[in-house]
Amino acid sequence: MSSTSAEAQRLADLARLRRVRDRIDREYAQPLDVEALARAVHLSAGHLSRQFRLAYGESPYAYLMTRRVERAMALLRRGDLSVTEVCFAVGCSSLGTFSTRFTELVGVPPSVYRAQVADTTGGPPACLDKQVSRPIRNREDRASRTPLA
Repeated sequence: MSSTSAEAQRLADLARLRRVRDRIDREYAQPLDVEALARAVHLSAGHLSRQFRLAYGESPYAYLMTRRVERAMALLRRGDLSVTEVCFAVGCSSLGTFSTRFTELVGVPPSVYRAQVADTTGGPPACLDKQVSRPIRNREDRASRTPLA
């Protein structure tokens, strides 16, 4: 295989991975599984998972759950939905799984998060709040992140 054809294949694979990531971003509230995502881009589920992890640092499922938790955080900040309603609105079918993932990424259960944000009045603009409150995967240290100001 020549270097130009290898490079073309690499670029084609990256384009497939971007399509998968974009679909997850668009359809996070729909029932998605790795097999269906892989079929859509003509890859095996195992190959898609390995390549996705290499490109983006996490599995397709972990990426999906991160998007769902981000959206859940926004809905909980709004305050007009219960935790159960938020769980189903973001595409989770199990309140237990949703709560577990939310707690892993945010550091507190969704009910506690909702109560904490309800206690704050005013606060920073939504664009800044979204950046600061972005979930952190794999228990990364919040202190090691670059300060915003």
